[in-house]
Amino acid sequence: YCLAWHDCVAEHHHYEETEFFPAIDKAVGEEGVMENAVEQHAAFHDGLERFKNYLLEKGINFSHLDLIAIMDSFSEPLYAHLKAEPTSILALSRYNTPQTPVDIVAMALEAGKKSVTIGFVFNVLPVFLLNMETMEFEGGMWHNVFPPFNKVVKWILTRGAPLWQRRRWRFASCTPDGKFKHLAV
Repeated sequence: YCLAWHDCVAEHHHYEETEFFPAIDKAVGEEGVMENAVEQHAAFHDGLERFKNYLLEKGINFSHLDLIAIMDSFSEPLYAHLKAEPTSILALSRYNTPQTPVDIVAMALEAGKKSVTIGFVFNVLPVFLLNMETMEFEGGMWHNVFPPFNKVVKWILTRGAPLWQRRRWRFASCTPDGKFKHLAV
């Protein structure tokens, strides 16, 4: 689960830096619009890699105290980034004018399509989807809306694909329906 979480974060930032952010730059006609986010990624990248390498080295014999210490080493810059990202994305609305329409959601979806692989579906996407509480967050306004999948695709991605590594996903914080759940320990 920890390695899948690492891959989820790492692949998400790779997709942003190689596909999504360049698409934003092109659409708005300005270089480095999301440079602050790239700098935030760099601030916790080394800690995230230490996390992965430690788990790969130790396997099931890892020390929870060592792992927590490694996570603590990059938790503040990661938290700062996650807190700042929604505001940064919302700020892009200033580029969306009648003269130059910029559809950030469409760009994100188009860039995201380039990131989808079999490994992504079975090992990364479940971390994202099974930790997304949509029932209560913001009054449930995102439930059955985000991510924008039809019911069949959402069922496959939240119930079918996780069967591949079902023991791993017991540590997810939400049910496939987007409700908080008690974590298995």
